[in-house]
Amino acid sequence: MKNENILSNIKYPEELRELKPSDLLLLAKELRQEIIDVVSTKEGHLGASLGVVELTVALHYVFNTPVDQLIWDVGHQAYGHKILTGRRDKFHTNRQLNGISGFPSRKESTYDAFGTGHASTSISAALGMALANEYKGDSRTHIAVIGDASIAGGMALEALNHAGVSNANLIIVLNDNAIGIDPSVGALKHYFEKVKHQQSASENVFKALNIPYTGPIDGHDLKGLVDAFKKIKKEKGPRLIHVVTTKGKGLEPAEIDQVTYHAPGKFDRKTGIIIPKTKQPTSKFQDVFGETLVELAKQNKSIVGITPAMPTGSSMKLMMDAFPSRSFDVGIAEQHAVTLAAGMATAGLLPFCAIYSTFLQRSFDQVIHDVALQNLGVIFCLDRAGLVGQDGPTHHGVFDIPMLRVVPNIRILAPRNEIQLRNSLYTLQLELKGPVAIRYPRGYGRISDWKLPFQKIDLEKGTSIKSGEVLAVISIGTMHDNVSKAIEMVEQKCNPGQYDLGSIKPLDEKLLHQIFKKYTTIITVEDGAVFGGAGSAILEWANINGYSHSVRTIGIPDNFISHGTTLELQKEVGLDPDSIAKEILNILEIGS
Repeated sequence: MKNENILSNIKYPEELRELKPSDLLLLAKELRQEIIDVVSTKEGHLGASLGVVELTVALHYVFNTPVDQLIWDVGHQAYGHKILTGRRDKFHTNRQLNGISGFPSRKESTYDAFGTGHASTSISAALGMALANEYKGDSRTHIAVIGDASIAGGMALEALNHAGVSNANLIIVLNDNAIGIDPSVGALKHYFEKVKHQQSASENVFKALNIPYTGPIDGHDLKGLVDAFKKIKKEKGPRLIHVVTTKGKGLEPAEIDQVTYHAPGKFDRKTGIIIPKTKQPTSKFQDVFGETLVELAKQNKSIVGITPAMPTGSSMKLMMDAFPSRSFDVGIAEQHAVTLAAGMATAGLLPFCAIYSTFLQRSFDQVIHDVALQNLGVIFCLDRAGLVGQDGPTHHGVFDIPMLRVVPNIRILAPRNEIQLRNSLYTLQLELKGPVAIRYPRGYGRISDWKLPFQKIDLEKGTSIKSGEVLAVISIGTMHDNVSKAIEMVEQKCNPGQYDLGSIKPLDEKLLHQIFKKYTTIITVEDGAVFGGAGSAILEWANINGYSHSVRTIGIPDNFISHGTTLELQKEVGLDPDSIAKEILNILEIGS
């Protein structure tokens, strides 16, 4: 085989394992360039995949995948893995509608042994596979690749504790690059730094857990990786190999600014310079939250901020920069973040816990047991509520309303725009009575001049946007914008009323009575799961109050929604203005 263009001859790892060791370096170089070339124009997670190129090649070279089962924690670093496992010709469709997923997916490839998207799951999953196969007499190897940020998560520590007393054929690859999306935090981070400098090798924490330790190994030394994996492959039981990598390796700007280049958008593939996006006249909802929180913290010394490893993404970083002693990044530990907030609330502080909607799912018991049961004043700021676009089903924040509606004591708010979000945060810190969840979407709003003087508002009151006839549309949160556009599209043919719910729990019963007495037909529109969502709450209320109206609930159907742009996905599920307008006309039996 000629040394040039080796990658084009590799469709599956079987071909990779036929290469001479001397060819692997060139393959790694070509693989890294392939990732850069595609992500520079199609966008996606860049730095994580660049950092594990040599590791990816070595793993597939030494181990007999997919018989040997390889699990990538989170999975945003698996682009090289996808290219080497039969998906190179589809890689340009990565994260696009009807294209391949940005994360490992069992239904996409047999080489994706376990679907991932949330952190700290790989050791538990791999251990489960290993114990199941041990029971069946199957001797295959199971490899869990986990980052230094993810291994500090609760599930990972629980899995390590279990693995240490098992005989499972499990190899844990600790990919230590000192960063997740933001820099790693906590005591384990400092411990790994000591280990890398050989300061505490004799007191290894993994050996204390009865898990043999190898390392640290240079994660960009392909020969060293191959030799180390060949050796550790022959060993028995659970064992861990500590691999040190650089996130963004091979693209200088990505190595220097690892936070930005985690998912940089489009960039010049030769220089790495990010291509400027069209300047937006408005702000992202996360920045409205972050900037407002800093303003409030200046006025109210009881306010503290908490985030589980998402300071930049949630804009809690603004609070951390302004008030470092009152801001806490607890690492990838959602359960701890929630109960930490509960503890602070008992001591008289006012915790704002900024957590992505999809990640709040991981701390549901803590919300119930530690916060709501004790009726503690914690404000959950749920960023990325609704459809989030190309990160797909693991990241869509569509279950928070049904999940939280069943919990006593908690209030659920859905501001329709940036000003309402800002004033809701202001009002909450004035009169907090028990736990509150306030949900808002990913991305830019529509109001440029949102930083107005604070106003105290009635958080439990909905709003009549427009009076109409026969049919009323009740929108939840920022679905107000799509509903407004839809009503504009049909107003030449009919005159629907428009209302903003505002508070999902409790409901504004006075407003609902007005709506149900005035109209015969009701449509509810929300960007969350329709089963158990806000529309369901209104149906339940109507039943209790003796109304028998026709109520059509529009939202996320009872299936997991794939990846694509938010606009594409809204159209797919019927939440775009065109679909809402057609539904209004269909219900009124008016031709479009």
